[in-house]
Amino acid sequence: MKSQLLLIVLFFSFNNSLSAQNERIQYPAALSNSYFEINYGYIDYPFSSESLEPGYTVEEVHIPRAAPRIVLYGHEFNKYFAAQISYTRPIFWVRYRIIGGTNNYNDSSNHPVFMNIGGLTLKGTLPLGNYFSIYGEGGLAVVTRTGFHEIDDPALPDVVKDANYASFLFGTGFNYHINKNWTLKLSAIYSPSHKKSKQPHTSHIAAGFAFTMRDIPEEKLAKKREKVKEHNRVFPLQMIQVGYANNSFGYRVNDFFSEGTVPVFWGGLAHVENGITVQYQRNVFHGKKIFSLDWGATVGAWRSVEEKQEFYSIAVFPLFRFNLLHTKPFDFYFNYSLAGPALISGKKIDGNETGPAFTFQDYMGAGFFIGKQRTINTEVRIAHYSNGNLFPNNEGVKIPLTFNLGYTF
Repeated sequence: MKSQLLLIVLFFSFNNSLSAQNERIQYPAALSNSYFEINYGYIDYPFSSESLEPGYTVEEVHIPRAAPRIVLYGHEFNKYFAAQISYTRPIFWVRYRIIGGTNNYNDSSNHPVFMNIGGLTLKGTLPLGNYFSIYGEGGLAVVTRTGFHEIDDPALPDVVKDANYASFLFGTGFNYHINKNWTLKLSAIYSPSHKKSKQPHTSHIAAGFAFTMRDIPEEKLAKKREKVKEHNRVFPLQMIQVGYANNSFGYRVNDFFSEGTVPVFWGGLAHVENGITVQYQRNVFHGKKIFSLDWGATVGAWRSVEEKQEFYSIAVFPLFRFNLLHTKPFDFYFNYSLAGPALISGKKIDGNETGPAFTFQDYMGAGFFIGKQRTINTEVRIAHYSNGNLFPNNEGVKIPLTFNLGYTF
């Protein structure tokens, strides 16, 4: 998952003066004293026959335990108080084997139950000297569960119903502060059961790390300016891109990164045949050589493979770019955009239930900035739309290779 990144990147350019934006080597105001976390550990949610509708019996319930919890965005108001948005889900879904039902059949297939928790919590921290601290958190949990029907036929009765409700989320943890930016963590969270939805409680125990963006001291900024100037590195401020997507090359690249050897992206049951996009990007921060952060906005027009449905999308997004090769005629980069809030006009595409209009846009790609001032851009990428299981219907949209031509200014 992915999951629920704030729209803060949309406002970065308005939170800084024009001169600060043009420099872009200090963290924007919206990111200063903000953090993200990655935690990995053990999830406990005792799914059983109690989650089934009447008339069914559990033959077997398989409950994988490995699960991450990611804090997508957190902000420290001071050293004692913070607020954060988090996303928790298992690596592999709970699976049921059941018997009974309308035809009293013995179903040997494994039916998945998709479940995740989105959290919005307040966090209080108590420092214990220079290196250690403890904290507690509490707030809102949005629990989403996608159940299943007999033999996966929507026309047949529900075996486990879909669920989507608000609840509570509580947590505590212990921190070891390596330095002012990096922290090692032990954490635990708990969300209570929900009898109406037949949803068990969820707890999660994990270890992980956090990175907090602190204002870079002036002496380090001076050295950073010198390095950028010395090597004549150009980080374009703004860019307009036009792109064309086409499935003539198939979906092998999408599948490789979502289902193959390197599962770092997402696929989708609804497939796009072709489409066009127009995109705007603005750089808000960059390092001395490799890393840069942009925000952007994009509109797209798409046509599906099977029923030739036409639908449209609009999104804002954060973009992480890694400039892997600097040469005199060009720079080569890899980029990744995660959880850009979006609207999509197709709620059911080629028979696939993609959910409400609100969704998220993700994409990853590689490209070149060309020329002395890096004014020409070429890029190829794959993309994906889904709602991150915020809603029960989430079969996703797979965007094939998209070829882009851009101009920077």
